[in-house]
Order: sequence, then C-alpha cells, then structure tokens
Amino acid sequence: MTCGKCGKELVHDTLQLDNGAPVDIAKCPDGHGKIKSPQCCGEDMSCSV
Repeated sequence: MTCGKCGKELVHDTLQLDNGAPVDIAKCPDGHGKIKSPQCCGEDMSCSV
C-alpha cells in the first residue's frame, strides 16, 4: 500500500488508545497521514496471525 500524496510505501506503526489498548496502523513515512484497521460493531478488528 502506498501514500496517495507522495507514493511512498506505508510503514507499520502502533497507536495507543486512551484506554491503553494498542491499535495497529499504517502511516506515510513523510507524515502525510495514516490509516487504521477496520471496525466491526464499534470494536477494532484484529488478526492473531
């Protein structure tokens, strides 16, 4: 997946929610933005693989 603004490959990162739970995200290495995992029923979806 690449950044829509600069075309660079997105890098993996983790955000810490207010409740302390980690959320995996992909972000532009140049700071143009980030995307997170999809949600289902108000909860972040995750995979144990």
